[in-house]
Amino acid sequence: MRRIIAISSAVIMAVAVAGCGGGKLRSQPKTSGTGNNKTFVYSYSLDVVTDWDPATSYSNEIIAMENIYESLTKYDPQTKKVSPRLATSWHAADAGKTWTFTLRTGVKFHSGRTLDAAAAKDAIDRTIKLKGGPAYIWDSVSSIQAPAADTLVFHLKYAAPLDLIASSDYAAYIYDTKAAGTTDLKTWLSKGHDAGSGPYTVGSWNKGQETEVRLTAFKDYWGGWKSNQFQAVEFRVTPQVTTAWQLLQRQQVSFVFRLTPQLFAQAQQNKSLHTSYASSFENLLAFFNTASGPMADLRVRKAVQSAIDVKGLIAALKGSGVAASGVIPEGLIGYHDGLTLQQNLPTARSLLAAAGYGPGHKPLTLSLTYAQGDTDQQLFVTLLTSALSQLGVKLNAKPEQWNAQWDQGKSTDPSKHQDIFVMYWYPDYADPYSWFANLFHSANPPYFNMSYLADKSVDNSIDAMPALTATDHAQAEAAYGGLQTEIIQNQAAVAPLFVQNYQRAYLASINGYVANPAYPDVVFVHDLTTGS
Repeated sequence: MRRIIAISSAVIMAVAVAGCGGGKLRSQPKTSGTGNNKTFVYSYSLDVVTDWDPATSYSNEIIAMENIYESLTKYDPQTKKVSPRLATSWHAADAGKTWTFTLRTGVKFHSGRTLDAAAAKDAIDRTIKLKGGPAYIWDSVSSIQAPAADTLVFHLKYAAPLDLIASSDYAAYIYDTKAAGTTDLKTWLSKGHDAGSGPYTVGSWNKGQETEVRLTAFKDYWGGWKSNQFQAVEFRVTPQVTTAWQLLQRQQVSFVFRLTPQLFAQAQQNKSLHTSYASSFENLLAFFNTASGPMADLRVRKAVQSAIDVKGLIAALKGSGVAASGVIPEGLIGYHDGLTLQQNLPTARSLLAAAGYGPGHKPLTLSLTYAQGDTDQQLFVTLLTSALSQLGVKLNAKPEQWNAQWDQGKSTDPSKHQDIFVMYWYPDYADPYSWFANLFHSANPPYFNMSYLADKSVDNSIDAMPALTATDHAQAEAAYGGLQTEIIQNQAAVAPLFVQNYQRAYLASINGYVANPAYPDVVFVHDLTTGS
């Protein structure tokens, strides 16, 4: 149940993209670029690959992996349900504790091996055994059987929505566990090999280079190929958003996954480009230290909540975000309207005085860490610093690279912990359980529980959610509402700030792109066609 190293897709991604300073063009890639109209070039802000193993991958490489590997199901943002992928149908029995999936026939791994139920079972069993950060999605699974080549049966410890879980953007990949032959699979994969069944396979990996990863079409892909589809995909590292914008205008890249509001407005006026504006499941949260320091006092935490100006923050974001109403973004089970924080400085001042801070009382200084280079987080920090100063509170805000921020937050020494920790989060599959299991469930060491909340009643409620979601939708809705009331209002462990809106641009010759919030920043390139 623990997400351990999902550091870049949700956090580092936002760090680099939001920077809006100018940048010089780096040396041009040695590969083909968009010149032959059959290579899709994705401009990304940081290095793509941290882990090539589909069992443990939990970071930026999702943008490549979802084009290399496939899961049993796939979340459809239009219907808000899962659709077939490697499984063509599925059904639940035994009150949601037994799930049977019928697999697609005629699927081959890139190794040439035929994908069948035994191979799928081996892949999921290995993922569970390795216990990587994302493997918690399979916690409900007791055993897996493969009674026929096209039949995969899961027996669960408790009822869970396994069709949705099987669409996860991490740890749900089906892969060939025998692809490496006699070589250790993890070692083999770490060298840039792959064992997938998806439309593209790894052509080259140049760690540290501008064109870091190149994928090539897998000719035997079960989905087939048309003449106007992309035959290759390149991931080009472009740290500065202004540089990415220049490259897009010159048609040297095909797609830029995040633009500032100003650049997005320019892109909307450019006839050689298409733009995409879409809501997401990715939100920015400020976690309050409930365990140590001045914010261990509930009154101080509630005072800081009351000082936050969400309305002003949203106005300043100019369309790139919407106010968060609770922890759960709109579009997921458990979303509740009316949970947006409201600034109330008189209430904040009264709470601080009751806690012994303010005029005539003790001075108060709070520490905050946030992502270096992220202008949206910097904007929040600026507004909060101003509001707290009106209350006589000094905020020491420190921008840090993610690894440094995270290391400080999860230190075993409580004296090193910050008072406020700001970071992004999005779900591993289209369900709110990821927020609660990872961010608010007791954990020692804390990992991503940066409020250090340790409440047995909250833990029990969180643990019950997968089964409740699978068996009683209405009760699950109510339970998530109760959890948010307890965590946000009663315990003031977190301040939900905003949910990001994705503002993207790509070449007008490209057709078929649809943003899917369940797979942040992923472009399913096989779905695209090029018109020239």
